[in-house]
Amino acid sequence: MLNEKDIQQIAEKGISRELFLEQINRFKNGFPQLQLDKPATGNDGIMVPGDAEIDQKASFYDRNAGEYTIHKFVPASGAATRMFKDVFAWRDLLMAGVGSTDLLPDNNEAARFFENIQDYAFWDDLIVIMDKDDLDADHLLDSGNYLPILDYLLFDAGLEYASLPKALIAFHRYESQIRTAMEEQLVEGAFYSAGHKGVVRIHFTLSPEHTGKFERLLKRIREKYENRYSVKYEINWSVQKSSTDTIAVGADNLPFRERDGSLLFRPGGHGALIRNLQELEADIIFIKNIDNVVPDHLKQETIRWKKGLGGILIELMEETHRWLNRMDKGSLSSEEYKEALKFASDRLNVDARRLPEEPSEGQSALYNALCRPIRVCGMVKNEGEPGGGPFWVKDPNGARSLQIVEMSQINMDDPDQKELVAQATHFNPVDLVCCIKTHKGEVHDLQRFVDPETGFISHKSKDGKDLKALELPGLWNGAMANWNTVFVEVPLITFNPVKTINDLLRPEHQNK
Repeated sequence: MLNEKDIQQIAEKGISRELFLEQINRFKNGFPQLQLDKPATGNDGIMVPGDAEIDQKASFYDRNAGEYTIHKFVPASGAATRMFKDVFAWRDLLMAGVGSTDLLPDNNEAARFFENIQDYAFWDDLIVIMDKDDLDADHLLDSGNYLPILDYLLFDAGLEYASLPKALIAFHRYESQIRTAMEEQLVEGAFYSAGHKGVVRIHFTLSPEHTGKFERLLKRIREKYENRYSVKYEINWSVQKSSTDTIAVGADNLPFRERDGSLLFRPGGHGALIRNLQELEADIIFIKNIDNVVPDHLKQETIRWKKGLGGILIELMEETHRWLNRMDKGSLSSEEYKEALKFASDRLNVDARRLPEEPSEGQSALYNALCRPIRVCGMVKNEGEPGGGPFWVKDPNGARSLQIVEMSQINMDDPDQKELVAQATHFNPVDLVCCIKTHKGEVHDLQRFVDPETGFISHKSKDGKDLKALELPGLWNGAMANWNTVFVEVPLITFNPVKTINDLLRPEHQNK
């Protein structure tokens, strides 16, 4: 199956031959699907704090956060291709000779885009760059000649948005400036990620081809935001490690080969970023997707709830570390053990049924249950947005844990499992704050807490041929499956992602 060139290519990727063969076997054998016990709901797996409580947690965060190193972790790899999928479709219609008068009446989204294009933050930049080539964007728009506008929006002669990451796309227009998604993340971070001496540490994950443009934009705008918000930014970035790429196969489960005969490896999905997260030397880490940002006039609620989640994490982290330090000194008394067990069960959602009732038998197991990374995850009431959701899940031994579950991980042909999905009340907006350090100040080996059985296989195509791709356990799914997990209901106003170009026309992204 493998020739000498294959073996060399695998070695150059930093992938062992054993791991390669394991991936091939995954295609043959598949992954087991998760067994849902029930959906996590308000006060049954999901905390529902009131205004007074979340304000108290936010105040606690403000008082105590300065004692810790804080990092904000923003996955921002990949081009914004999906964001412009509709735009490419409209361009194809125009290229095929479907004129604007024929296109718009039958396509509400296209009509909405062109009728409101002047409201996009990128419009002024588009006018300037087209003007350099003696093209009047306003005149083209008024005359219905849309094709040049789309070409200058998407391709290298213009804004080249089709090949940029979302981090570098202009999201919001202000009176005196335009802000990209990356700039909005910097501004937001200034209000809750400023640790000791006002240092704001933000880590972006990028694709290698985007780092140069990212660096140039950061160099141009960093000082402006430091002066405006009286902070000092420490911005760094990393790329997804090539050793986390996975082999692709054909329908026969044999390695898919490029036209030159080489093996095709693909990025293993956002679950690969657990390796990048591992390298952060921070006590508290906020995780948020690059496109979930809002203009300044809506930021206050986001900041309030971020601090609230941070306060909850610090309380849990300090109590967890207190019990671990106490157990390091010797055996717990019967009363202490009961108290620690109640904390693990009530506050960290550890399945206490799996722990012995007596300290002489259970202290070691309790210690192991507490000595894990901790994550506090915001959850939004489900109002039709796509995404995974919070569930109580049973492992093969019957133990329950809280997990963020994607629909691909569930057997929807099982009527009981399908019914549990229908009962779900919340979904995952990717709004996390984490502690990855032990009570001794060392970073956990995060690979120990990944559930390798939670990856999945997706179907793709390349060069007109079908292929199967292997996705690693998702960053906030299987990659964190064995973390201690707390879910907290957060308001919908804190979740404003930009998945398609027309999402930028939502009121939440308009400064009007």
